[in-house]
Amino acid sequence: MGPPSGENNVVVSSNIKLERLLSMKGGKGETSYANNSQAQAKHARSMLHLLKETLDGVHLNSPEIPFVVADLGCSSGSNTIFIVNVIIQHIIKRYEASGHSDLPEFSAFFADLPSNDFNTLFQLLPPLANQDVGSMEECLASTGHRSFFAAGVPGSFYRRLFPAKSIDVFYSAFSLHWLSQVPEIVLEKSSTTYNKGKIFIHGANKSTANAYRRQFQTDLAAFLKMRSKEMKKGGSMFIALLGRTSEDPTDQGGAGLLFGTHFQDAWNDLVQEGLITSEKRDDFNIPVYAPSLQDFKEVVEANGSFSIKKLEVFQGGSPLVVNRPDDAAEVGRALANSCRSVSGVLVDAHIGDKLGDELFLRVANRATNKAEEILENLQFFHIVASLSLK
Repeated sequence: MGPPSGENNVVVSSNIKLERLLSMKGGKGETSYANNSQAQAKHARSMLHLLKETLDGVHLNSPEIPFVVADLGCSSGSNTIFIVNVIIQHIIKRYEASGHSDLPEFSAFFADLPSNDFNTLFQLLPPLANQDVGSMEECLASTGHRSFFAAGVPGSFYRRLFPAKSIDVFYSAFSLHWLSQVPEIVLEKSSTTYNKGKIFIHGANKSTANAYRRQFQTDLAAFLKMRSKEMKKGGSMFIALLGRTSEDPTDQGGAGLLFGTHFQDAWNDLVQEGLITSEKRDDFNIPVYAPSLQDFKEVVEANGSFSIKKLEVFQGGSPLVVNRPDDAAEVGRALANSCRSVSGVLVDAHIGDKLGDELFLRVANRATNKAEEILENLQFFHIVASLSLK
């Protein structure tokens, strides 16, 4: 089932509503996440050396014990499968280098919210190597097959997902900037924190941005608490999420340029054209927060379960998929598609898919007129963290 269509009144403030609703756009169409995540793939590949440093610190158990990897916020494209393969191949090399004659069996959990398009993800998985013929090593060497058992895990990573002490490696990329909910005070019309006239905190007032900051830190604290219970002793976690270089939380950097400029203006267009009310716009807020290093570090240190092996801001580049940079219309469509692939499900649930079409058409038109400026300025920064269980 797709999101509801027509004029309705879904306000995604509570975490229960958001959990049931939020997902990257499924399927394999032009605006799907699967077809708009090449930039994420490029960014993930540029961080592989940092991921491998994290994997070098993971304790290797006896080969009789399965080695378990979990991707938190896996979404529905092929990026997650690529990364799980990288992780497992690196661990295999470590086992071989340590002189083990046998390898463990490998298991991978792909975790995301229940509304995630797991079907598309599972269709992308290659078949499992036949382990009844030959050794595990031969199975791992077979081309076109996967060397791990796979399972999907539906649920919020802000709560428990796995049995205690069951996971060796947690990987989470481009997911933890999504909050469990829009802070309710941001939607209260009588509050000074009310985000009137805006659908994101980029350029909002300080109290609104600080409400988002508190929500992020509350969510991250819950995330770390759950992972500390689920991770095996000697396990490690690699995290990459949207970050910012400014200490000012109202300056959301690349996330601000994606959600707080042409996307914001397109909502205002719908209001000015009488297609939606200003209240309808103001009831919609993107539940994303790009933290600073300090925002992130404070929570890890307060949690106390993890040692920080690495924590830095990493320049990720543009999120846009553009084949012809000199084609302004393509740049405009790319920005609209990028925006829709990650927020389209929320938009359609809030104003209906027909008005969603109108909204993203205006995003594309506005971005087309600013194509050169977008290509020059739209750059994402990521916070990259390598954490090990104490």
